[in-house]
Amino acid sequence: MKILNKIKLLILLLLFTLTMIACGQETIEKNSSGDTSKDNKVSLTISAASSLKDAMEEIKKEYAKEKPSLNITYNFGSSGSLQQQIEKGAEVDIFISAAIKQMNALKDKGLIMEETQRNFLENKMVLIAPKNSSTITTFKDLSTDKIKKIGLGEPKSVPAGQYAEEVLTKLDILSSIKSKVVYGKDVKEVLTWVETENADAGMVYETDAKASDKVKVVAKAPDGSYKPIYYPAAVIKASKNPDEARSFINFLYSAKAKPLFEKYGFIYIEK
Repeated sequence: MKILNKIKLLILLLLFTLTMIACGQETIEKNSSGDTSKDNKVSLTISAASSLKDAMEEIKKEYAKEKPSLNITYNFGSSGSLQQQIEKGAEVDIFISAAIKQMNALKDKGLIMEETQRNFLENKMVLIAPKNSSTITTFKDLSTDKIKKIGLGEPKSVPAGQYAEEVLTKLDILSSIKSKVVYGKDVKEVLTWVETENADAGMVYETDAKASDKVKVVAKAPDGSYKPIYYPAAVIKASKNPDEARSFINFLYSAKAKPLFEKYGFIYIEK
């Protein structure tokens, strides 16, 4: 009886050992076959101008169809603020600016992969007012007593603010309305002020105005009154995933992305 029990015990130990060996072999095979578990998921951090938010969220969904294992995190803000974050060492893989100036500043400091840089979108500047407003119909109305508060982006860090001041200077009305101007941290904040009637008027990108049903365009900035608004993109040299970053950049520049940007009012620049 004791011998039989010993035999049973030995058999159980043998079966347990064989099972553990098989499990170990399966794990090795899974790892060697490139198992894309959550822990192995590649992540990209993309710093992009605030005016791109809606379009980039849709781009993210579309790109997920091609790269479901890629995790994309967006950091939206004014181009100037994003530029400064990158200069201070923020971990960013891709930068998309609303102006060439901020991208060139990074290029001059050797912080981007220059071969990946390209101007691929264009935008326009417009003057907006709350949807039900009847106090403003032209840029000249900004100088009248009817208009008490005008929203602009902070020109030192917000490209939309720089373009707006170019327009107002060209139209020779900036100095006369300076006391009415309030400056926003980015173009989305200016849009919100006008939507909520905390500003009587504001200058934003045409794409921002198109995305809101609470404002109306009362005038388009005249051609030649401001520098062309180009959006460049580039891979940051310090990216920890340069190959994935390059692939995403190439998608932005592709025919697949073009209709998505045009849907939100951007002008797609053919290479």
